[in-house]
Amino acid sequence: MSREFSKIKESLASWSDIRQLLRGGEQGQLVPVVIPKDRRGFAWMALVFLALYFAGMAALTDLTVTAALVALFFLVAAMITMWRKAIIEIEEGTTGVRSRWGAITGTLPPGRHYLWLPWDRVDAVVDTSTEIPYSAPIVACPTAENVPLKSIEFFLKFRIVDPVAFVRTIGAGNFDLVLSSAVQDAIRQRSRRVNTERAYDLRGSDVGDMQEALNRQLGRYGVRITGANIPDVQLPDQYQQHLATREKVAKELSAYEREWELTRKRRIDTLLMEIERSKKTRDARVVEVKAAHNTARKNVARMLEEQETEAQRVTWEIEARGRADLTSAENEAKALRRLAESYRDNRAVLQYELARRRLDVGAKLAENAPQPLIVRTQQGQSDSALSTLLLAQLLPRISGTGNGPMTGTVNGHTPSA
Repeated sequence: MSREFSKIKESLASWSDIRQLLRGGEQGQLVPVVIPKDRRGFAWMALVFLALYFAGMAALTDLTVTAALVALFFLVAAMITMWRKAIIEIEEGTTGVRSRWGAITGTLPPGRHYLWLPWDRVDAVVDTSTEIPYSAPIVACPTAENVPLKSIEFFLKFRIVDPVAFVRTIGAGNFDLVLSSAVQDAIRQRSRRVNTERAYDLRGSDVGDMQEALNRQLGRYGVRITGANIPDVQLPDQYQQHLATREKVAKELSAYEREWELTRKRRIDTLLMEIERSKKTRDARVVEVKAAHNTARKNVARMLEEQETEAQRVTWEIEARGRADLTSAENEAKALRRLAESYRDNRAVLQYELARRRLDVGAKLAENAPQPLIVRTQQGQSDSALSTLLLAQLLPRISGTGNGPMTGTVNGHTPSA
């Protein structure tokens, strides 16, 4: 494991060396920013002065054509030199920071550009597409129990997203100090939350919160952390020996556990066999119980059938007795009805006999009945109340004398029959 922090720096180089420095670094150090050397000079001005000189000679001397051609040659050479020096090529994946009179005015995207004015220049070429790896081994990080870990290696990748802010605000050299300080602080805070015995859990653990915290700290410099992890953690030597002892004990414990597991499995198998045997015995008893239950159900069913048969027989006897009684009652009623009809017929006969006998008695009584008494009064006289009263008194007497003729007088009248 590397024991040194990655170093970030900026370099001064010619345009031809910029590509190699940005991609491969310099002496094992990361170079995300290169300050190009300004290759534009004022050599073309000398050519211009020579062109003016020969132009003056052409105007003042007899060598007009020759001097004019030489002046034209130097002028063309000056223009070509000026054109060649004005070309700026920004390669793909990088961004040029443009300045005028020392003030940053903007950026130059990848491609060919022309800076005609000598006070326009490229202050820096910044790598804005590459994710730059950064390794930070932190030594003596205390844990929650204040046990200093031997080292924790922290690895991250960052990318410069705002080259102007990066160059103007901090620069590569200062950024190295700020980044190493921020990473150490984040790692120590994380190790403070971990127990020593669980320190190895930091390997490959989720460090998303640390990445977000670093992005908040470094975002104002135009830098964004694109990935981070903890590839390795080393404990102190004494604690490693302690862990070795614990591992030995753990292995012995594992061996005992395996032995106990085998013993437990054997006991479980024995118990399972006993359980199976008990299940078979239970099943046999269940079969016996079911057979006894079925026998009892058959006996109960037979007894119920017998009772139902007896009840049916009793019911039929009761019904037969009831039907017999009903038939007897109906016959008796019919006999009584017929007797009543006979009585009715006999009554008519008796009534007839009674009527006939009445007629006979009446005939006999008519034969022996007294003759009617006719009371005659004198002609022209009306019955008086006194005669009527006397007649009423006399009649019972007459009727009580028997069957002899009734005679008598009332008020000088002689009754006759």
